Amino acid sequence: MHLLPPRWLVPVGLAMVLPMAFAQPSSVPVTTDSKSTAPSTVTLGYRSAFPDYRAYSEQPVVSWREANDSVGRLGGWREYAKEARLPQAADAAATTDPHAGRAKP
Repeated sequence: MHLLPPRWLVPVGLAMVLPMAFAQPSSVPVTTDSKSTAPSTVTLGYRSAFPDYRAYSEQPVVSWREANDSVGRLGGWREYAKEARLPQAADAAATTDPHAGRAKP
């Protein structure tokens, strides 16, 4: 007597069951309140990426020794890493919370 299912049955079974997991409803409940006649409005914002764009400009070519020396005078790669961690003033002022004014469902 054969106790185990044939080898092809497991992949076929998984292929049939796994899509059902993706067909489950989302975790956000949808309410249809017939008493409320006010349309729900969402305020969308748009901010173009082009205002901060800087066009390419040629930079003077320096020897690699001069470049290494100038980086060493500034504090080396660690100084560049510190600069990358600090928020820039223009970026900090332009950053807004996209979820401001919205309540949790």
